[in-house]
Amino acid sequence: MIKPRIAQKIAKIVIWSAAVLVLAVLAAVILYILIKGVPVIFTNEGFLTQNPQDMGRAGGILSTIVGTLLLTFLAVIIAIPFGLGTAFYLAEYTKESWVTKVIRFGVESLAGIPSIIYGLFGFIFFVDILGLGFSIISGGLTLAVMVLPTIIRTSEEAIKTVPKSYRETSFSLGATKWQTTLKAVFPSAIRGIVNGVILSVGRCVAETAAVIFTAGIVFHMPTSAFSSVRSMAVHFYILASEEISMEKAFGTASLLIILILIINVGANTLVNRLTSKEGKRK
Repeated sequence: MIKPRIAQKIAKIVIWSAAVLVLAVLAAVILYILIKGVPVIFTNEGFLTQNPQDMGRAGGILSTIVGTLLLTFLAVIIAIPFGLGTAFYLAEYTKESWVTKVIRFGVESLAGIPSIIYGLFGFIFFVDILGLGFSIISGGLTLAVMVLPTIIRTSEEAIKTVPKSYRETSFSLGATKWQTTLKAVFPSAIRGIVNGVILSVGRCVAETAAVIFTAGIVFHMPTSAFSSVRSMAVHFYILASEEISMEKAFGTASLLIILILIINVGANTLVNRLTSKEGKRK
């Protein structure tokens, strides 16, 4: 029989090995894409300032950048209010019952649905039934529905981590339920909520299947919310799968990685500043 100390050392080595292996694989993939793609961004004139031309073989990816940002922005501003509202309802404004169990079961089920199913739903409902066509609105609404479960689950878990003493102290000072939620619970849970939003933004930026069926693949610069657009992920997929231009495909993929990194760093920096200010006030 293995001694407890030896078993602990073995477990520690296995855990650290698994973590290092995962990080090494992730780093290898990212570095490979960046090494192949970053030179394309800086050596191809007009890569960031021109629209795709000749099916993507020439020109740049400006319209796809704009399309990606518009789709992501629309999806997030729609999903955040509904997601936070549902999370606070489940965590603060209701007791455990069959209703909350049904809501959680539905949210968890939606979180496990493949993105292509969301794309088909968006195509049937938003594009066809509502008559919105292949557009930014159709794509944004579909992405909002797709990321809603992520925001709800992460926000609810973040709210649950707030100590009960915060609520009790707030109530003892005469605060209402809404004031307690807004002034005591929300600031303490903001970091977890933002993490969920960041995950949602990353999924929107990198989504392909749901966007193809709802926003389309047109690479012209959008002129309105009803314009069809091509996102960067869709552009990369088409360039690579149809072997149109692997060089520009790597450049697009590299810019996607850089964009997601900027969003993550920027959001975390903002949260750190907000939480530090809140801590000084307390």
